[in-house]
Amino acid sequence: MQADGKAADGGMLPDANGTDPNPGGKADGSKWERPRLTRKSLMKCCLVKWIIASTTQQGPDSCDGEFELSMVRHQPEGLDQLQAQTQFTRKELQSLYRGFKNECPSGLVDEETFKTIYSQFFPQGDATTYAHFLFNAFDMDRNGSIRFEDFVIGLSVLLRGSVTEKLRWAFNLYDINKDGLITKEEMMSIMTSIYDMMGRYTLPSVRDDSPYEHVERFFQKMDRNRDGVVTIDEFIETCQKDENIMASMQLFENVI
Repeated sequence: MQADGKAADGGMLPDANGTDPNPGGKADGSKWERPRLTRKSLMKCCLVKWIIASTTQQGPDSCDGEFELSMVRHQPEGLDQLQAQTQFTRKELQSLYRGFKNECPSGLVDEETFKTIYSQFFPQGDATTYAHFLFNAFDMDRNGSIRFEDFVIGLSVLLRGSVTEKLRWAFNLYDINKDGLITKEEMMSIMTSIYDMMGRYTLPSVRDDSPYEHVERFFQKMDRNRDGVVTIDEFIETCQKDENIMASMQLFENVI
């Protein structure tokens, strides 16, 4: 979705840099493919930058091939198991965990930490509400904290998952009350929180009615039986058929 509404009709997220994810809107008829995620693109992710910065501050201590488990309230699953569950390498998991443990010695992340992270990376806007929604998407058991396992499994889906995996995760984000359906009100809440986080000084400038326009277009495409809600099947099927929405999936790391 473009903040100025000129392209990517029905896209799901605004580009943090104000760029068009599908320049010219040209379709070449080929099947959409997940882009190769380089270290440079990986570092666009706010949560990864937060962790890597903490690791750098901590120093290049080795994990000796396994997680250090002393003095933490929550002890994560074994490295081999997490490597099997994610698309991260063993070295990447070690690096992520060192930073995670440095920032969260208890082994758990709370919502206030998420809000702090996003306020640092989006100082031009108010990231509080979006950070709240994103935290709830990671906090699958709704206990008010995120384990390292939940953290890296979610990041793996967002940054290196298949198209369907990313769409399921996105659906979970928009499904605020977790009832298996997305309403217009829920979509409006998420989109408004993203615009609020991006701030008033993004280029191109964001109009006040942009979130509303986006949600209206979204539901015209998604709500096929016109019952006022979108199911996960409607969501995935429509997204996979809309190249502009699929292009916007590549922009998740800009606001994650």
